[in-house]
Amino acid sequence: MPVNQARFRLIVFLAWAGVFPVFPDNHANAASVMDTPLHSVRFTTSDGVQLHVLEACPPGKTMQDAATVIAFVPGWSMPAAVWREQLLALGRSGCVAALDPRGQGESEVAAGGYNIARRATDVREFIMRYPRVVLVGWSLGALEALESVHRYGHATLDGLVLVDSSVGEDPEPPSSSTFRDALKRDRRAAIADFMQGILGATRSESEIEALTTAALRMPLDASLSVFPRGIARTHWRGITRGFPKPLLYVVSAQFAAQAKALQQHRPATRIAIFEKAGHALFADEPARFNALLAGFVAPAPDQAAAAD
Repeated sequence: MPVNQARFRLIVFLAWAGVFPVFPDNHANAASVMDTPLHSVRFTTSDGVQLHVLEACPPGKTMQDAATVIAFVPGWSMPAAVWREQLLALGRSGCVAALDPRGQGESEVAAGGYNIARRATDVREFIMRYPRVVLVGWSLGALEALESVHRYGHATLDGLVLVDSSVGEDPEPPSSSTFRDALKRDRRAAIADFMQGILGATRSESEIEALTTAALRMPLDASLSVFPRGIARTHWRGITRGFPKPLLYVVSAQFAAQAKALQQHRPATRIAIFEKAGHALFADEPARFNALLAGFVAPAPDQAAAAD
């Protein structure tokens, strides 16, 4: 993609994210720009793909100095900027980062790698840029976070937050085959309906259109192959139940029963149910979600003592 086109797309994304965009060639340039809460940076994966990240830290702090970085992974077709409320709010008191997965947002539309194994590796390489991390994955991003833990362990993780995704507990969610069929029939309409359904309450029509257009950057076959099909639900259940560090499972009503089942089988799990929110619950109720996440990352002294 020509540089000018890439920068134009970034302007679009960060404009609707509510921030003034920065186009740094390096971290020093980003740090020199005053009154810019988010920094746009890139890194190269082990298979040679350029991935884009939004980062923020309070004045005087750097990502490498942070005790813990909150690292966000969005869901299917979504950009890093979907976490705008979290990046802007939580970035005032701590360091935060959000990944554009390959083919999404401002990351490169790679020739391959659109499968759970490679995208889990991308998550691993994303979080390894920081000393310590609380990893937050939403929807498909939650499964990619779990797969990353499964493949690479949890040594640098201080905690894991799974947002509105099935984790293999009962009851089993409805099949996604209907949505995949809709993508094959009329991809633009299916994506627009998807965006409207999960973000319609928090985004304007122009923003929904921008997100739809951006999602179409990824080839159809790639957008279908990222769904981790053929993996037993017990796989995700085993990873989640076996995670030995703090775990927060935040869900809308659709996964409330799974949350209660997980807590029953893994009593140390913290759960939160957003009864009135949709799938993008962090966008529907950002203040509640941000407070919940801040408390999880830096618990009150009495909570920390109880956890010990």
